[in-house]
Amino acid sequence: MNTPKKITTALISVYYKDKLDAICLKLNELGVKLISTGGTHSFIQSLGLEAEKVEDLTGFPSILGGRVKTLHPNVFGGILARRDEESDKIDMEAYNMQNIDLVIVDLYPFEQTLAQGASHAEVIEKIDIGGISLIRAAAKNYADVAIISDSSQYDYLLGIMNESGAITSFEQRYYLATQAFNKSSAYDMAIYQYFDAAKLDTFKVSNQPKQVLRYGENPHQKGYFYGDMSKVFTQLNGKEISYNNLLDIEAAIRLISEFEEPTFAIIKHNNACGLATDSVLSVAYSKALAGDPVSAFGGVIITNRKVDVETANLLDSLFFEVLLAPEYDDQVLEVLKKKKNRILLHLHKFEAKGMQYRSMLNGVLVQEYDNKTEVSLDLKVVTNTAPDANQTEDLLFANKIVKHLKSNAIVLAKNRQLLGNGAGQTSRVDALKQSIEKAKAFGFELNGAVLASDAFFPFSDSLEIASKEGISSVIQPGGSVRDAESINLCNEKNISMVFTGFRHFKH
Repeated sequence: MNTPKKITTALISVYYKDKLDAICLKLNELGVKLISTGGTHSFIQSLGLEAEKVEDLTGFPSILGGRVKTLHPNVFGGILARRDEESDKIDMEAYNMQNIDLVIVDLYPFEQTLAQGASHAEVIEKIDIGGISLIRAAAKNYADVAIISDSSQYDYLLGIMNESGAITSFEQRYYLATQAFNKSSAYDMAIYQYFDAAKLDTFKVSNQPKQVLRYGENPHQKGYFYGDMSKVFTQLNGKEISYNNLLDIEAAIRLISEFEEPTFAIIKHNNACGLATDSVLSVAYSKALAGDPVSAFGGVIITNRKVDVETANLLDSLFFEVLLAPEYDDQVLEVLKKKKNRILLHLHKFEAKGMQYRSMLNGVLVQEYDNKTEVSLDLKVVTNTAPDANQTEDLLFANKIVKHLKSNAIVLAKNRQLLGNGAGQTSRVDALKQSIEKAKAFGFELNGAVLASDAFFPFSDSLEIASKEGISSVIQPGGSVRDAESINLCNEKNISMVFTGFRHFKH
């Protein structure tokens, strides 16, 4: 069973013809008989090569508008026959069937058709039947048959043929079978998700390809990424992106998506340590950095505007791990690429959809992403004094930030600049104290600043502390049984307060 096998006959049925010419020419050179379906047969003939039509092998034409072409015992018997099984040999001879030693097939572009917004009928027609059956049959019989299930494997097959001719090893066939089942399971997963329509009756996820990372969160942990980073960003410079980089990159992208005005954010351990909005980009960066220049060291920086030279020169003076931007001036790249390890990413237009997953005990937690962003219409004034226009703008600004901090979280902000935050604290009082301490440590005046909380205040003690620092307005979800105490305190201290009705826990 674990012996090399010779390819004498190959069945080729592919949707995409790119790079197929080299494969066909090499197989022909090695004396391998070619069998192919309609469009592929015409392609092989255009190369000046001979190939048997599947219809001639089966004695049956393609029917039902092409839905049935290869589903025939002469095809699947040739693939599934066990070469060393006497009963299989008897059947093959009795029914005059020939062995097929190599199958090259790809699948109808179901996911691509779906992504193009095609109609339901068009999507259904792109559910492959014959191709997926060929893949599974050849992969099942990997002891005797080699399966090429994707054009990305053509170079691998060419390498085998250039080195060993028409001979495949057991290890090579086993590897190709593994890739084939990966391909078929991902394909079926996409179809299931389409029919399931996000009801999530069963948890199924298939992401590919796998990217091996340097390590996980720590050097002693292995780490991998499953997905396609190129759809989110293009790396322009720097070392290999790490597991922790990716965590901060996602946090940065989700945070910056909240802002339409020119904005800079600096992320450290998934939390914003600096963020500011300003019509002048370099000013936005300087104000974001001022929020916590200590934590910014080694952080991930993101902006929603094209980076100009003035801003680049400011950035260049800071050691940071990653910079993400939708565009860079050519001169900017010259400045920032001087440090070879500095990761520069061109951020594509990317909208995160779907669900959020987290491994949990012996299962998986699944939830929708928190896509709620409060606007002025969501604000309910609960105090005698209402926030003015500037305060309202700052409240909404601060609320966008606190939504993306680890709970318990508090944000202090003024003039669309993050002054201080408290994140990941076990009590809301501690989160507030941390935010006040940070703001003061970096020289900020809190008088007139606003406060945002990711969840309600269970007691009025936090607001008592805030009032002593000159906080002028508060935004929070509300919903505590002691809301009245918090409202009364704000009225006593002449602090305006609004409720949103939306909690933003993040664990």
